[in-house]
Amino acid sequence: MGTIELRGFATLQQVLHKKGFAFPQMVEIGEGLTGDQLISKLDIKETEVEALFVNGRVQGLHDPIQPGDRVALVPPGTPGPYRVILGIVGKQAK
Repeated sequence: MGTIELRGFATLQQVLHKKGFAFPQMVEIGEGLTGDQLISKLDIKETEVEALFVNGRVQGLHDPIQPGDRVALVPPGTPGPYRVILGIVGKQAK
């Protein structure tokens, strides 16, 4: 067990705020938790999250998150060129 530092951006920041989360929020997780499992644990629909940044890098939703990681949830709607530059394109399905 350990904690991650969680942030939500744009509409997801509002969703987390309504759940009583700070910005950032420390969240207790177990070993081997994946991005999609985290989203489920937070009671957020997977369709509301387009990308997951872990320690500043885009990661697939099925990749593991480790205690100590800094995690940011990014909603759909990031403008086209930024999706490519940030590496968001194609990460959700992986």
